[in-house]
Amino acid sequence: MIFAGLLNRVMLSELDFPGLLVGGALAFEQFMAPSRILFGQVSDAHPLAGRHRTPYIWLGSLLFCGLAVLSIPLIFQLHGAFQSGSQPAIAWGIAALCGLFALYGLAVSLATTPYLALVIDLTDEQERPRAVGLIWCLLTVGIVVGAIATAISLKGLDGVSDPAVLQPVLLGFMARVALVVVVLTLVATWGMEPEAGSSRPGISTSRERDDAIGLQQAWQLITSSRQVLVFFAFLLAFTLALFLQDPILESYGAEVFGMPIGATAALSALWGVGTLVGLLLAGFWLVPRLGKFASARLGCQLILACLLLLVLVGLTARPELLKLVMVLFGLASGIGTNSTLCLMLDLTLPEAAGTFVGVWGLAQALSRALGKVLGGGLLDLARGLQPGHGAGYVSYAAVLLVEAAIAFLALALLARLNLRQFREDTGRTLDRVLAAELG
Repeated sequence: MIFAGLLNRVMLSELDFPGLLVGGALAFEQFMAPSRILFGQVSDAHPLAGRHRTPYIWLGSLLFCGLAVLSIPLIFQLHGAFQSGSQPAIAWGIAALCGLFALYGLAVSLATTPYLALVIDLTDEQERPRAVGLIWCLLTVGIVVGAIATAISLKGLDGVSDPAVLQPVLLGFMARVALVVVVLTLVATWGMEPEAGSSRPGISTSRERDDAIGLQQAWQLITSSRQVLVFFAFLLAFTLALFLQDPILESYGAEVFGMPIGATAALSALWGVGTLVGLLLAGFWLVPRLGKFASARLGCQLILACLLLLVLVGLTARPELLKLVMVLFGLASGIGTNSTLCLMLDLTLPEAAGTFVGVWGLAQALSRALGKVLGGGLLDLARGLQPGHGAGYVSYAAVLLVEAAIAFLALALLARLNLRQFREDTGRTLDRVLAAELG
């Protein structure tokens, strides 16, 4: 997220790339999300150096960190092509940028899918919800720390737009961050996984995975209930409502509020602090008292309110108000995310847990990709429809209002979700599948 936010800001504001190009190129990372299914199957069936998970995690981490570093010279090379006006150079540069982010997405999938599988391998059903909650909170802490470190490290670039100055500083910064990420990954996972074939209480083995129902039977379960489609659509709308502004947020702070590059990078830290508080508040107080559905509904309502506030504070152009709203937006995001994760665990059968989680993960990744494309594309469209003085604020406000409408759609879809119906439909199908296998 720190990589994407920094590149968004540099390409949109400092290098003046078209918003659709920026959002479309970054979206290629999410378009590679279906590869998670493949990488999960490969890590199940083909251990490396005697282990199913950690070698793939290390390889994926090395690849996506290396690609993140390579993205810096590539975007400046594309900027030079835009400046020269050479159409072949521009075309090749755009293709290379999209290809790089596609490879980045594959590398991220290679690292994260076996990592989540390792979490499942090392925990039982009672431990798993707490482990997932802890991982999500630490992920948010990492976003906050990364955003603060970015803001401090790049403070010297405030007001600088010369590519000759920007490129070496950003390249050195990205290389240092990549090194830190690789080291932390190695330290965090070293010795966590036993060798393939060894037995340890609470750890899944390859043989146990082979005893699960097959892909065809799992697909029958997925398609057996209309509630699967409803929740899939809800996840799409909910995630879009969270991240549609992601490609334009830092540029919104720069162009409408006049914030320097370090200050706009800190917006992600403020959002992350609010999200962390929201996750803890929902997990320890709201969900136990209100229930999953009521808490998810409250989260969506708060997200909708915060998006409208983001539009209103743009009229004031006061950075301190934008920062306050970002904290509130993070709080709403944390409440909604925690409640949605709880619903996601309920809308999963143990016999096909990997398949169901894969479907829900695909919905989230698809909406993240759509958010990157639509965020930049809608900004370009609004700019084209509103030329002249004051068009900057109007364009950003238009994107945020569309995002608010999507949050309202998520609320409507949530009202149609029925957990009991899901369990009845999939339970009947599971009985038929098991009866056919016993047959």
